[in-house]
Amino acid sequence: MKAVIQRVRKAEVCIDACCHACIDNGLLILLGIEVGDDQQDIEWLTTKIANLRIFNDDKGIMNLNVQEVKGQCLVVSQFTLHASTKKGNRPSYIKAASPQIAIPFYNQFVEVLENKIKTKVYTGIFGADMQVNLINDGPVTIIIDSKNKI
Repeated sequence: MKAVIQRVRKAEVCIDACCHACIDNGLLILLGIEVGDDQQDIEWLTTKIANLRIFNDDKGIMNLNVQEVKGQCLVVSQFTLHASTKKGNRPSYIKAASPQIAIPFYNQFVEVLENKIKTKVYTGIFGADMQVNLINDGPVTIIIDSKNKI
């Protein structure tokens, strides 16, 4: 499971030119689910995100997590995070989980994250053609891969 986490001042996901979900201060999480991911990946990654200290404290030091700043989260599915570009110029997505596997994991991820940060997590629609708009704060962008825990 891979996540690109962006600290944002604002983020929204639009589908068919309509705003589907919007957050203010918080985290935009682009989530890619890989073949072989399991419940342990969800638990580890949601814990890591919920506790990630990338918000500034009163001294301007990144020392606070999303809960401590009363931030929001927006999770958007993104299978292209598992693109392989080793051969040729057309990416291969063979590592990305099929929708039959990925959709339940995506939904579980959102539910577990909600329980950990104790607030609603906003989402796009899995598999939809989405436009994501954001104001990156910092900019701060963190990439986490649950396969690289050590």
